[in-house]
Order: sequence, then C-alpha cells, then structure tokens
Amino acid sequence: MTPEMADAKLELSDMETSLSKNKAKPVKPPGRFERLLQPCVAELVGTTFFVFIGCVSVIENVETTGRLQPALVHGFAVAVMVACMAEISGSHFNPPFTLAIFLCGGLQLGMVAPYLISQLIGGVLGAAMSKAMTSKMKYTNATGAAFTILTSDEQLAGALFAEVAMTALVTLVVLLGAVNNKSKSPLVPFMVGCSVIINILAGGDVSGTCLNPARAFGPAVMTNYWTYHWVYWVGPFVGSLVAAALVRLLLGDNKTRIIMK
Repeated sequence: MTPEMADAKLELSDMETSLSKNKAKPVKPPGRFERLLQPCVAELVGTTFFVFIGCVSVIENVETTGRLQPALVHGFAVAVMVACMAEISGSHFNPPFTLAIFLCGGLQLGMVAPYLISQLIGGVLGAAMSKAMTSKMKYTNATGAAFTILTSDEQLAGALFAEVAMTALVTLVVLLGAVNNKSKSPLVPFMVGCSVIINILAGGDVSGTCLNPARAFGPAVMTNYWTYHWVYWVGPFVGSLVAAALVRLLLGDNKTRIIMK
C-alpha cells in the first residue's frame, strides 16, 4: 500500500468515526421553557421596546419633520426587533398578527392567549418607559403618544377603513413573508418595517396609523385617554382577518390554502 493510499484510508476512518459519534448524540428537543415561556418573554420584551421607541418618537417629534420621524422610527424598530427575535417567538408584537398567524397555521392555539397577554402588558410597560424618559411638558402636549387624531364621528368611517386596509397590507406581508412556505423570505424584517413606514406616511393624517392594539392600549392606560379607542382594536383585527382570508383562500400554497387544491 502506498503512503497516499494509507493517508486516504486514515482520513476515511476518521470521517466514519466522526459520523458515528454524531449519530450517537441525538438532538435534544426544546424543553418546556423554550417551548412555552421563552416565546412569551420575547413577545413581552419585543412589544415593550417597540411601543417605548414608538411613543418616544411621537412625544419628541420635531414639528418640521411631520410624520417622517415617527414613520421611520416605528418601521426601523419593527425591523430590528423582528430580526432579533424571529427564531424565539416569531416576532409578532401585535395581537392581530398573532390571530392571523394562528389562522394560517403558524401558531398553536394554546399559545394565542399567552401571546396576546404578553403583548398588551408589553404595550403598557413601553408606554410607562416613554413617560419616564420624556419631559412632563412634552409628554402632556403629546398626550403620551395616545391616538388623539379622531375628534368627531365624521372621521370614523375613513379612519376605520384606513386601519382595516393598512393592517391588512402589513399582515399580508407578514403571512406571505414568514408563514406561507411558497413565499417565505429572509428579507421579511425589512419588508415588514418598510410596510409600516409607508403606511404611516400614507395614512397618518387619517387615523394616526396605529395597526396595533398594543401600541394604542399602552398610552391609553397611562394617560386615561379612551376617546374612539375602539377604532384601534376593531380596525386592525378586521384587517388581519382579511389578510388571513386572502392567504387561506387564494394566495397560500397548497399546504396553507383550504380550497382549490
């Protein structure tokens, strides 16, 4: 046997030994903490910092920048938090997202309520952090970043439609980019962030572009401002149902779609 053949045989033996060791060590399934508690912690933390940064961007907004400052801050905050925690909880940070993802098969039923509770608590904590950070005068002038744009019933139809349509758009991006196998994309954090930015720039003067009941709930609790608050629950949840229906009925892949398979 030549030296080259001996070396090759030795390398082959080492590879076989390595493979046998890998086979002998099965992958340990995630424990209860990683399956149940950690995702809820991630949702609470992610929602907290999203609402905190979003509220501060509104409270500290410079008048000359208009909607640009809040739009960019909310969009970038979403993109960063989604990228960081997607592998832990899915990075929902929004109750309507959780509902739509569940309806499209991306979340177990038993995790829906814990996610929603975590998100709402996060919304209150984030709003409290924004109050602690900003001056009393600016906080009061901005009503704690609560949604105060609706002042009359005449605005309701347009605002409600805006919340439905814009939430449907961003939820559709989430479902197609992160849940539907055929259209999944590693760029989903960027896509969701951009969707939030364009929605705020387009509809900020109509409804305030909430799209997220947790974002509305936290400041409302901290300032006790509940005028037309229901719009920011009904609109986003209806919008998420519209998006989920589109994916389940028409846009989803063969596994996700429930008709015309």
